[in-house]
Amino acid sequence: MFSLSARAALRAPSRAFSTSASRSTDMAKLLLIGRLGKEPELRYTKTNKEYVSYTIATANNVPEGAQPTTTWHHVLSFNPSSINYLRTLKKGALVYAEANFELRQPDPNADPDSPEGQRQIFLRHENIRVLRNANRQEGEADVE
Repeated sequence: MFSLSARAALRAPSRAFSTSASRSTDMAKLLLIGRLGKEPELRYTKTNKEYVSYTIATANNVPEGAQPTTTWHHVLSFNPSSINYLRTLKKGALVYAEANFELRQPDPNADPDSPEGQRQIFLRHENIRVLRNANRQEGEADVE
């Protein structure tokens, strides 16, 4: 009555997720749509390598009547080709950003009150797109 392919399609999957070992192509990615909390900053590593740090603020969806909260996401870019572009972005710009997500476990030898002694979320910049420029202040000229 059913063909072989139709019977296979009617069968429920045997498992809902993969339990196979991770591969080098596995990744965790975070997609953010929010506003820049401040202008991106040029910084340097201990080995004097340039990178840019920027912060995106997102509003959390909450039930009606509840007060929405803001989450601040700190993103780092070590990509030399994106450093100059990131430094042109202005505080308040609405952006769409993609970042690789890494959860770093605390250093057991570090002080628990220090950043090294706590679990950290590390976001490495991959891509950013400006959806809307920041609102201009009165009397500020258009820049193109």
